[in-house]
Amino acid sequence: MSSKKNFLHRGLCGLLLAAMLTACTALPTAKKPVRNDETTPEAALIYYQGLARMTSAELGRERMILVAVPQTPYTQLRMAMLLGHPRVQQDLAKGLALLDSVLKSSDPSAVPFQPLARQVADNYLERLKLENQLDRQGQQLKDSQRKVGELQDKLDSLADIERTLTPRPRSGKPEGGKR
Repeated sequence: MSSKKNFLHRGLCGLLLAAMLTACTALPTAKKPVRNDETTPEAALIYYQGLARMTSAELGRERMILVAVPQTPYTQLRMAMLLGHPRVQQDLAKGLALLDSVLKSSDPSAVPFQPLARQVADNYLERLKLENQLDRQGQQLKDSQRKVGELQDKLDSLADIERTLTPRPRSGKPEGGKR
């Protein structure tokens, strides 16, 4: 019986060792994990991806937190990302102002964030441009629909006038016949 226990014990130890080795090799080793307190452009990108997983309530709390903490270039970039997120009340103009302050900052801590801030600012400017085009096209559509309505009213009025006119007498010539 002791040889069976010893065999079973060795088998379990071997399985446990194999499982631990497999788990260790499955861990990514290419990059160190980003800590929450790191203020790097990579951390800002991870933050942006995290916004998509937040609920509306969490997004609201995040906004309150970002307003309350010191306004570093990293915080300004995060706030700008939050202000442009599709699931919050967007304020692209305020986001652009924050991004502009990061871009114009001479603070050495802002330098690593400037390329990302430029990308986000370009994105926001393009979105504003598209929103303006959409508004303009919406207004043109309303104007066209109003004009179509006015023209239809005029046509209906002309049709009413035509119906109320007395028919003209026919000319004395018979149709298709010779005299």
